[in-house]
Amino acid sequence: MVDQGRSTRSYKASHTKAHARPRVALVIIAITVIFLGLGLRAVGYRLGLTFPVVKYGGSVLWGSMVYFLLASIVLGWRRSHVVLMAIALACLVEFSRLYHTPGLDSFRLTTTGALLLGRVFSPWNLLAYTAGIVVAAGFDRLVFPSSSSTGYNSNQSSAEVEVRASNTPQ
Repeated sequence: MVDQGRSTRSYKASHTKAHARPRVALVIIAITVIFLGLGLRAVGYRLGLTFPVVKYGGSVLWGSMVYFLLASIVLGWRRSHVVLMAIALACLVEFSRLYHTPGLDSFRLTTTGALLLGRVFSPWNLLAYTAGIVVAAGFDRLVFPSSSSTGYNSNQSSAEVEVRASNTPQ
């Protein structure tokens, strides 16, 4: 079809469907990371691992868990936004350790409180959390490569695209 010196042709664009990562898969990954972290803390020393490996390895895994749980909640966000929000959340939890009340300190002394909030502020934990979040995002990209970096829109499908090419004589 010729339209004022331009040809128009229509073709099916093969959009890579940006599959939303299944929420259940992200939760399963997060639960797996939780068990890895608990296992590291429970048997790390018996396996001959050093204090820094057990301590900061657990913090790296905690950061990964934060990423995967957050990603399972905000499926439509870009990975970069999930990373930034996970880092902010991890920093908020770490800095909350500087705030003390009798009730909060009592909770921190429980196993659940120690696992969720920790007990003592450590700037090194911030680095470990960030490393865990970045590794988790890389793993996410590796496992779910079709999820675009611009979001996880599962409603995209192939579309008719009009392409106009100029009819210039050669």
